[in-house]
Amino acid sequence: MKKLSMDKLVNTVINERKAKGLTQVQLAEATGINRAMIGRLENSDYIPSIDQLQRLGENLGFEVTDLFVEEEETPKDMVLDKKYRIAVAGTGYVGLSIATLLAQHNHVTAVDIIPEKVELINNKKSPIQDEYIEKYLAEKELDLTATLDGEAAYKDADYIIISTPTNYDSEKNYFDTSSVETVLALIEKINTQAVVVIKSTVPVGYTEKIAKKFVLPNILFAPEFLREGKALYDNLYPSRIVIGLPVNCSEALRKKAGKFMDLLKEGAIKTNIATLLVNTTEAEAIKLFANTYLAMRVSFFNELDTYAELRGLSTKQIIDGVCLDPRIGSHYNNPSFGYGGYCLPKDTKQLLANYGDIPNNLISAIVESNRTRKDFIAERIIARKPKVVGIYRLTMKYDSDNFRQSSIQGVMKRMKAKGVEIVIFEPNLKGKKFFDAKVITDFDEFKKISDVIVANRISNELSDVSQKVYTRDLFGRD
Repeated sequence: MKKLSMDKLVNTVINERKAKGLTQVQLAEATGINRAMIGRLENSDYIPSIDQLQRLGENLGFEVTDLFVEEEETPKDMVLDKKYRIAVAGTGYVGLSIATLLAQHNHVTAVDIIPEKVELINNKKSPIQDEYIEKYLAEKELDLTATLDGEAAYKDADYIIISTPTNYDSEKNYFDTSSVETVLALIEKINTQAVVVIKSTVPVGYTEKIAKKFVLPNILFAPEFLREGKALYDNLYPSRIVIGLPVNCSEALRKKAGKFMDLLKEGAIKTNIATLLVNTTEAEAIKLFANTYLAMRVSFFNELDTYAELRGLSTKQIIDGVCLDPRIGSHYNNPSFGYGGYCLPKDTKQLLANYGDIPNNLISAIVESNRTRKDFIAERIIARKPKVVGIYRLTMKYDSDNFRQSSIQGVMKRMKAKGVEIVIFEPNLKGKKFFDAKVITDFDEFKKISDVIVANRISNELSDVSQKVYTRDLFGRD
């Protein structure tokens, strides 16, 4: 089996770029890949997507297939003793990506409650937009089956991974963990010996608490660190693997946790992966603090942009100068309408709720900053006095079909509350209305009737109406 050689890729890009007399900036302009990403690639710090590889090959004159080499034989100490039976509850980004990863070497059954998703997976089609999941399902020999029958899937499983949704309940100031507990209750009835790995995001202290409620001796918590649209990629090239163990964990469970870590490493392409075994509560805190830090970074550059816009300054020039400091770097620095998506809004709120009476200023400010940013964006658009505002795409990211909790929805709702007529162009929407706003499928009609077009992330298909577009996107990336 062949795999991408990073050494060959880096050397080829550097040598061919220099041979053609191109700067990193010029190569970025030619390929549409951000200059900072080009720099990271040449420093072996970034692995491009399949599409980006093709664009690099076209512009630099090399064949992408030449960068792939025969995979080295797996070291004997990495050969696992058997093919494990693994059940995965939930087939969202987290569940389907880890199911796909593990199905390369194990028998995996993915469980969902939506028949259409089950049918698509069994037909080797992805129900979610993710380049690598789509490719792996279509082209790889995976031992993966999807089912609606959780009981059958869990009954004989060695490992059961729970990746069901845990939405934030604003009234209770707590994650809604009912889906996790529904799965745990079923497991308790049919397979108490399985190792249960909770990957759904939960409040700090949840796993320790739930272990006392259910008669399940082998419960672990393993946070995920994935991006929507790049979930499998982030499992193939993980930044780290963290597994949380119960306090006073038995040696037997510790070994099973280590085995699960080996299964994740076995499925990955990246080698020398950083790993960490901690207690479950610390693992839960790692997840929430990591996402809150990312939200803080997004908020910082958004507030920088707010200042620059109101003072008539160039946001881009300021950001470019700030981010030349290597301690800061050029990641997560593209202004937006606020942090959104499935994870950051709920995780920041949950962490703030976990603080309770613990003194804090920064955590609460991060949550409040996001509200302020959306208020500001809405006010700036309303100030243009449009009769009709067109919302261009509800998604947060370029490579995602998911628009859960996207920041542009918050902006849209604020404008509607002020009586502004809203129309939406979103190909992933099937209905004629969304939050009582008209959904327009004809893109030309959408552009024509919109006085202002609001785009969290800009697109070339808006180039002919650029004078109508309101965006804070400076770098053409997430």
